[in-house]
Amino acid sequence: MNVAKSGYRVFSANSSVACTELAKKITERLGVELGKSVVFQESNSETRVDVKESVRGQTIFIIQTIPSRDVNTAIMELLVMAYALKTSCAKNIIGVIPYFPYSKQCKMRKRGSIVCKLLASMLAKAGLTHIITMDLHQKEIQGFFSFPVDNLRASPFLIQYIQEEIPDYRNAIIVAKSPAAAKRAQSYAERLRLGLAVIHGEAQCSESDMADGRHSPPCVRNTTGHTGLELPLMMAKEKPPITVVGDVGGRIAIIVDDIIDDVGDFVAAAEILKERGAYKIYIMATHGLLSADAPRLIDESAIDEVVVTNTVPHEVQKLQCPKIKTVDVSMILAEAIRRIHNGESMAYLFRNIAVDD
Repeated sequence: MNVAKSGYRVFSANSSVACTELAKKITERLGVELGKSVVFQESNSETRVDVKESVRGQTIFIIQTIPSRDVNTAIMELLVMAYALKTSCAKNIIGVIPYFPYSKQCKMRKRGSIVCKLLASMLAKAGLTHIITMDLHQKEIQGFFSFPVDNLRASPFLIQYIQEEIPDYRNAIIVAKSPAAAKRAQSYAERLRLGLAVIHGEAQCSESDMADGRHSPPCVRNTTGHTGLELPLMMAKEKPPITVVGDVGGRIAIIVDDIIDDVGDFVAAAEILKERGAYKIYIMATHGLLSADAPRLIDESAIDEVVVTNTVPHEVQKLQCPKIKTVDVSMILAEAIRRIHNGESMAYLFRNIAVDD
């Protein structure tokens, strides 16, 4: 049992095996036992949480991984767990959410909504007072919260994997699969003392594939009725054909990104790099969502290895594709918990890490 004098408890908010395993790794490093709780689904699919020990006046850390196939259930588990602990008079409730869900929906698109902001408000309302996460899709997401957010980085672990597990990595080149990922790739390249390449443009498609609104608004003004203000014509946005900026011939290509979900872009990038002369291709990403038929596409592609961390459960995908490898980041999560509980500085966890990483 967790000793009372420690002043904190660690709970797992998910009944899945992967979340429990990550929680056990973290508690083993901290030298405490996992808090006693039961998380399950009622017959009508409602989430129920029973906390089996007193948490009054304690600081509580809730560990929650987000499986790619059941995101909304995991969110409800976290919300119900936080609210249960809040109503049980816990002093502070800190969520350890290695992969923050809905992080791609952090910008307004047409008549959509900023779901990430909504989720931040829900977590605060449920009782969370602090969040530990890792490699947010956009760092500006931290501004959605009304409480502190520690956005840890997985890059030191991925860089260590490159140095220790990739033979002749000195002959490698870091690749950004799009200009948007160039800053992250540059950070990796500078720390590894390697070159940098950027893939730019998009594959050319037929006219039948162009009916997606990219050529709107129409170039002809409507002259009937009230015209209102005469606004300048908006030019259609088009990307040039795919090009690789940088020499990848005869080298190991290492593509780095924060999330690998729909692997279509990565598979296409791997084919282009093979055509340009790269003889081995690695994918390095923090969060391995690997949705749908991603394992099959990876297995059939030119990609030699996909390396992700255990922020997201992906055991099933690993069984389907032997190219997927996992890096454990429980060490940094455990250290973050220890430092927050003891009131120590978090700066040590961000040493030698650039702002753009």
